[in-house]
Amino acid sequence: MRTLIHFVHTSLDGRIQGPQGEFDWPEMGPELSAYSIELNDQLDTLLYGRRVWEMMAAYWPNADKVSDHPHDRAYAPRWRATDKVVVSRTLERVDAENTTLIRDDVLAEVAALKERPGKDIVLMGGAALAGSLAAAGLVDEVRICLHPVVLGGPHAVLDTGGTRLAFDLVGTRVFDGRVVETTYRTRR
Repeated sequence: MRTLIHFVHTSLDGRIQGPQGEFDWPEMGPELSAYSIELNDQLDTLLYGRRVWEMMAAYWPNADKVSDHPHDRAYAPRWRATDKVVVSRTLERVDAENTTLIRDDVLAEVAALKERPGKDIVLMGGAALAGSLAAAGLVDEVRICLHPVVLGGPHAVLDTGGTRLAFDLVGTRVFDGRVVETTYRTRR
């Protein structure tokens, strides 16, 4: 069975976006960027909720053509080449290469995705999606990159709808002297 990893950037106050939905605050220094590329090489599927998908799809298809940031130039071609799965009940279709849409029976569809042969699956966004998948026992690992900023935004890292979950700490890393990643495995 494939491993489903929830990879998320968060603030000191545990938020994944600013009050108006801003996601302009994670700083991709050279070490965090290299780690992001390394993580992408370990997976073959990216999983998104609708809001994060719309943000990603608006930028990454052409990021290496419009940005001079080294991370953007290195990551954009990998992003385009990676299979992507979008979970949304409101989208009718997704118009991006290597991308499929799950609209119904999300838990069963994601469970089936985990059963297929392949590398890791990385969930890159959607607090509600991450929470519902974790509450259903489908998330195997959570990797949280803690950035030294306070956002005050509306969404926490995992919104399980009140379901209590236990995790085991399996590792920590510091990137660029400012971002701390903690890795947790779901306690079964």
